[in-house]
Amino acid sequence: MYDINIVIVNYKNKDDISVCLKSLFEDLKNSNLKAIIHIVDNSQNIDGIKEFLEEKYAQVNYINPGSNIGFGKANNIGFKKAKAKFYLALNPDIEFINTGTLEKMVDFLRKNTKIGIIGPKLLNLDGSIQNSCYRFPHLFDQFYRRFNFKIKYFKRKVDYYLMQDFDHNKNIPVDWIMGSFMLVRSELTNDIGFFDDRFFMYFEDCDWCRRASQANFQVYYMSDIVVKHRHKRDSAKGKNYILSILTNPVLRIHLKSWLKYFWKWGI
Repeated sequence: MYDINIVIVNYKNKDDISVCLKSLFEDLKNSNLKAIIHIVDNSQNIDGIKEFLEEKYAQVNYINPGSNIGFGKANNIGFKKAKAKFYLALNPDIEFINTGTLEKMVDFLRKNTKIGIIGPKLLNLDGSIQNSCYRFPHLFDQFYRRFNFKIKYFKRKVDYYLMQDFDHNKNIPVDWIMGSFMLVRSELTNDIGFFDDRFFMYFEDCDWCRRASQANFQVYYMSDIVVKHRHKRDSAKGKNYILSILTNPVLRIHLKSWLKYFWKWGI
């Protein structure tokens, strides 16, 4: 059995994956972790990722699911390819900036058996802290966030959801963490499974953490573990929200997942 099964979902992200893998192998180089890495290619090699891997990283397993099957389902395919003590959902636009990151995170989980999911502090490219841990959403704080109402009451609701009252330089249990970097113990996946693949993309991370909480596992934000994330927020593009629903397909996917989440969990 592997110590860690790492899954990266590709969608025309070869350049990002090149940076990610270089930093990932540097992170693993002096560790004692027995790791396996899967690239699940939702873009069917349109960017030449398969040939790139064959040339540069032959030890990485390439999987073509045949179509764009979504983020959660693609991760699940990779997770199920190899049993491991820990599973890592890793975005292609993550860059490790310190060595020993994964070994430290795995050691933390080994010592804290009640914690099921952990995530690091994410930094933007300019070095600023990126919001990556949240409180469980309610329908209206999502509504207020999307429409960006300039009213103090609404802003307080959104800030509470985004944990703006929290010192992001502390290690602390949280409701949920962003799916860009989620390290999960196998005891949890044996209990509740992997991502709910009814979510094509978005909210599958929040849902996974909520199911973990129901199974009496903690979700933990680790501020002393730091990586970079080139976060694009494609669903937020466009100033006019109503018009963006018509013109931005990623926003429509986000909205569908939003509705599925609240149908599943209530508002």
